[in-house]
Amino acid sequence: MLFTTLEYWIFFFVVFVLYHLLAHRAQNLMLLVASYVFYAAWDWRYAGLMALSTAIAYGAGLAVEDHRAGHRRRAALTSAVVANLAVLAAFKYWGFIVDVIGDLLNPGADFYDNISLSVLLPVGISFYTFQSISYVVDVARGEIRAARNPLDLALYVSLFPQLVAGPIERGAQLMPQVINRRPVNLPAMRSALWLIAWGLYKKICIADTLAHPVNAVFATSDPTGPEVYVAAVCFALQIYCDFSGYTDIARGCARLIGFELMLNFNLPYIARNPSDFWRRWHISLSTWLRDYLYIPLGGSRRGPGRTTFNLMATMVLGGLWHGARYNFILWGAYHGAILVAHRVISGRLTGRGSRLGIVLSVLVMFQFTLFGWLLFRVETIEQLSRMMGALATGWSSAGVAGDILLYALPTTVPLLFIEAWQVRASRLDVVERSPWPVHVALVSLALAAAVILDRSGAAPFIYFQF
Repeated sequence: MLFTTLEYWIFFFVVFVLYHLLAHRAQNLMLLVASYVFYAAWDWRYAGLMALSTAIAYGAGLAVEDHRAGHRRRAALTSAVVANLAVLAAFKYWGFIVDVIGDLLNPGADFYDNISLSVLLPVGISFYTFQSISYVVDVARGEIRAARNPLDLALYVSLFPQLVAGPIERGAQLMPQVINRRPVNLPAMRSALWLIAWGLYKKICIADTLAHPVNAVFATSDPTGPEVYVAAVCFALQIYCDFSGYTDIARGCARLIGFELMLNFNLPYIARNPSDFWRRWHISLSTWLRDYLYIPLGGSRRGPGRTTFNLMATMVLGGLWHGARYNFILWGAYHGAILVAHRVISGRLTGRGSRLGIVLSVLVMFQFTLFGWLLFRVETIEQLSRMMGALATGWSSAGVAGDILLYALPTTVPLLFIEAWQVRASRLDVVERSPWPVHVALVSLALAAAVILDRSGAAPFIYFQF
C-alpha cells in the first residue's frame, strides 16, 4: 500500500479510529496486526523474514541482558548481528557477490548463474534489519531493558508508518513509546496534518513530476552539458522530495497514533560542507552508521590514518547499504573522500565566515552534492561516462535544458518558499506554529495540489528499492 493511494488512507482511517477506541495494550496488539497486514500487502511471503528478524532480536536481547559480562554476552550480541546481516546479504547482495566472484575468476562464463538466487528484494529489509540490530546493541550498552513481551518488540520492528523506508529508529528511542501510554493532543494532530499534506505535495507534485525529465535525460544517448546539469539538479530535488516526502507522511501518521519518529531531514541543501550535509540528510542512517559502525571502529580517536580509514569504510558501507551496484559503492567512496578532504582542510581554518562566505560555501557544497547524485543515479559505467563527457565538452548547445526548467519550476516554487521561511525563522515547524487560518490554508492548498496535479498515478517511493 503506497501512501499516495486511496487504499492506504482507507486502511489508515480504520487504524486511526480503532486506535482511539482501544486501551493501551489493545492498541499495541491492533497496531501489530495492522503492521503485518500492511507489509503483507506488498508480499505476504516475506512477512516471515520480518518475524525471523524480530525473533533473533528478542532472543538475543534477553541473552545479552541475562549475561551482563563474559563470552556468552558477546556471543549473543555477535550472533544477533551476524544473523541479521546474513539474512540481509542473502536477499540483497548474494547475486552481486556471485557476479563479482564470477567476473574475477572466470569472466564470461555462465556457471555462476546456477548458484544465483532469483528472488525479489523484500521491501524495507534494510530498514527493519538495522532497526533490529540497533535494539540488541542498545540493550547490550545498557541504554534500554530487554523486552519481556515479544509482542512489544514485534511492534517496534514492524510499526507500519516507518516500516518500509524509515526513519531507522533506535531501541532506546522507540521502545519506551511502545511500552508506555501514548497520548495524542490537539497540537500534535495539527502538526501531523501539515506533515502529511506537505509530504504528499513533495512526493506527488515535485518528485513524481521531476522524474519524467530526469529519466528522459539519463536515457538519452547524446545529452548536452546543460541538459545533464539541469537533470542532476532535478534529480537532487526529486530524491529529496521523494524520500523526505515519505518521511513527513510517516511521521505525521505515526504522530496521529501517538508515536514520535525521529527527524530524518533538516534542509540538506543549505549544508556548508560535507559533514554538515550528513548532519542534515537521511539523519537516521547517518547517525546509525556513526554510532554503530564509525565509533566502534575507533572514530577519530586513533590518529589521522585510522580516522581516514574509518570514514572511508563507513561511507563505502553506507553506499553499499543502498544496493548491490557499483555506482552506490562509488557514491559512498566519493562522499567518504570529500569528508576526509574537508576534515583535513577545516583543521587548518580558523574564524567565522562572512555572510557572503557562507552563501558561497553553500553553493560550492551543492555542486559537490550534485556530482554525488550523478554517481547515485547512473545505472552503468557507460552511462556515467556519457554524462561526464557531456559535462566536460557538451556545452555548445543547451538542448532542452530551458524547457526542463520551465517544466520543473511551477511545482518547485512552493518548496523554495517554505524552506526559505524555515531558514529565516531558524526552525522547521514554522507552518505548525503559524496562526490557524494560515495553517488551514496551507494544508488545504497542499492537499488540493496533490490531488489535482497528480500526473503519474501511484509511483513507488525511490527508497523502497533499498
